Amino acid sequence: MSGRSLPIELDYGYFETVQGYGQSTYGQSWVYRPARVDEIREVLQLAKQNGRRVCLRGSGRSYGDANYLEESITIDITRMDRILSWDRTTGILEAEAGVTIEDMWRHVLEDGYWPPVVTGTMYPCLGGALGMNVHGKNNYCRGTLGEHVLEIDVLNANGELKTLTPRDEEFFAIVSSAGLLGIITRVKIQMHAVNSGDLKVWAESADDWREQFELFEKFEHNSDYMVSWVDCFGRGAQAGRGLFHAAWYKETLDPKSLKEEKQDLPSLILGFFPKSMLWKILKKFCNRTGMRFVNWAKYVSGSTLGNNKMHDQSLVAFSFLLDYVPDWRRAYEPGGFIQYQTFVPKEHARRVFSRQVELQQEAKLESFLGVLKRHRPDNFLFSHAVDGYSFALDFKVTQKNRERLWKLAHQMNDLVLEAGGRFYLAKDSTLRPEDVAQWLGPEKMARYKALKSEWDPEGIFATAQSDRLGLTHRPR
Repeated sequence: MSGRSLPIELDYGYFETVQGYGQSTYGQSWVYRPARVDEIREVLQLAKQNGRRVCLRGSGRSYGDANYLEESITIDITRMDRILSWDRTTGILEAEAGVTIEDMWRHVLEDGYWPPVVTGTMYPCLGGALGMNVHGKNNYCRGTLGEHVLEIDVLNANGELKTLTPRDEEFFAIVSSAGLLGIITRVKIQMHAVNSGDLKVWAESADDWREQFELFEKFEHNSDYMVSWVDCFGRGAQAGRGLFHAAWYKETLDPKSLKEEKQDLPSLILGFFPKSMLWKILKKFCNRTGMRFVNWAKYVSGSTLGNNKMHDQSLVAFSFLLDYVPDWRRAYEPGGFIQYQTFVPKEHARRVFSRQVELQQEAKLESFLGVLKRHRPDNFLFSHAVDGYSFALDFKVTQKNRERLWKLAHQMNDLVLEAGGRFYLAKDSTLRPEDVAQWLGPEKMARYKALKSEWDPEGIFATAQSDRLGLTHRPR
């Protein structure tokens, strides 16, 4: 069913090109930005009257094809951005689903609170973040965002509003189901109390894979955050080299550091160069030769300057590295990029991740960025977490390498599945239906299908990703 016109229309929709954050895939659809729950119901009714499926979209920060669907009606929830209540004595925040992580921290920080789990960027909204059940650099000790939610309101495909809490089995399905079961409209969430807007951060270089995992094991029982950068160009004895960081909340009360102005990222580098122009410089290095040099320089500087030292860093600067360079993703234009993240049990992680890097090097498709994190398991339906580690990789997409890149991803998928690993729909562009079936297993697949029939009996909720993965089906 194609064409730009709907037989029945609302007065606040537009026919637009919608793309994933990685800019490597896109589709055209009618986009509606409702501001109230009743307006969402109107859009759902419009979709049914026109025989259209519905794609849910938040801030559009999923990297691949999880937030658009060709010729669909897209519901963009970003206008539902009101903070409904805030209790500074209990740290409980109630907000609409379009409220972003940035909105949350700006609202609560001066009162001595911080979001319990944040992603590498502050711009995802609550609805999308819970749809994917996002994690952060503290997953190993604090879990996913969904583990801190006290209550959600969810609209099913018929426009019926239900309130769910962690006492409801459906709660653990709606949170993590990538927007395929219902529309989260309201969230009540517990914030984390902090004394300072600064963290104590320890930096230590790792010369190889062995040292990487030893550092995680050393700090996992007494730190609040851990993350490590990995140079995917390192070979031989230098394979797995990188820079590890652990961080701790400060115990001393420091009200000044809790002010917004103490957290805002600077707009200039070296005090004079606008960061808004930095992506243009990065673009010149956005190739194998340039990124080999950038990774080498980062390792050399990290293993000398500041190595084995503690320093203070603001919560925003430590948490949101992806926001430090505005428009950084434009360095990957015109073909964009894919982010590929896999989760592997701890007993297999070193073997699988080192082999993933070897495969990249053999294919001459090295990831320009590698990030290693520690995780713990959870009980959500589409859970990506394991008692182990994740490895996130950024690959530049071009017309010449696209087919080879997808083949490489499938080879890496096979390694992950053989080891009992999992995947993350927010960062997927390359999974096959059989990969998802093996990852979830027959019991979870059956549970998903039963819930789909209950919450979305006509199968109107879908995305380009869900069609690709066999979680939904294109109408005949």
